[in-house]
Amino acid sequence: MIALDTPPDPIDVTDITFATDNRLAGNLIGQWAAAQLDGERAVIALLDVFDDRIVSVDYQRNNGFLEGMGIDVADPNRTGDEAPTGQYSGGEYEIVGNEATGGAEDGGRTAMENLLSRNGDINVVYTINEPAAFGAYQALQAAGREDDVLIVSVDGGCAGVGYVADGVIDATAQQYPAQMAQLGIEALVNFAQTGETPEVTDGLDFFNTGVALVTDVPVDGVESIDTAEANELCWG
Repeated sequence: MIALDTPPDPIDVTDITFATDNRLAGNLIGQWAAAQLDGERAVIALLDVFDDRIVSVDYQRNNGFLEGMGIDVADPNRTGDEAPTGQYSGGEYEIVGNEATGGAEDGGRTAMENLLSRNGDINVVYTINEPAAFGAYQALQAAGREDDVLIVSVDGGCAGVGYVADGVIDATAQQYPAQMAQLGIEALVNFAQTGETPEVTDGLDFFNTGVALVTDVPVDGVESIDTAEANELCWG
């Protein structure tokens, strides 16, 4: 038995899971954002999927982003319990809040409006996915802030890569769902022929199908691909 996209809990209910390392995806955009700030105070908005339940994609991407920024998280398997102020890898930070978006454009817009009403100095916006990022951009645009806020996200679908190329999103972490499906089918065929099951990726309890930081503004020390290359690899 195999699973695709999201490792189950407990992990051993399947023989193998083909999925993206969501924490690494968040970590990459966090490192990039910290480098872009270059020591400037980070005033951070966190746009998640939910605020009334705990799901792995939420805490893995969100906390991966914070860890990439150099911010300690209290519980790696929860969101919203890190210190609201402190030091990131480049200087001081303040987290304005976590807001639910449902992973949707309208949710991203409303969440961003809510956070801007609390603090108009937000200069870094993490979003769970690219539809939420586009909604956040619309709210920032309406407030006249779209040009002085970094927006980072996760997924790397073709629409999202287009948002990066157009300057709506500054960086995203691209994932490869087609690779998950392909490897899953190959694993089934190989098991039928040989009885062998694939091995998990070192250090993980699933097979990581890959992630790449996508931006047209690369920074030293954080490997990335540009939107031209990402457009050849995108999905959707």
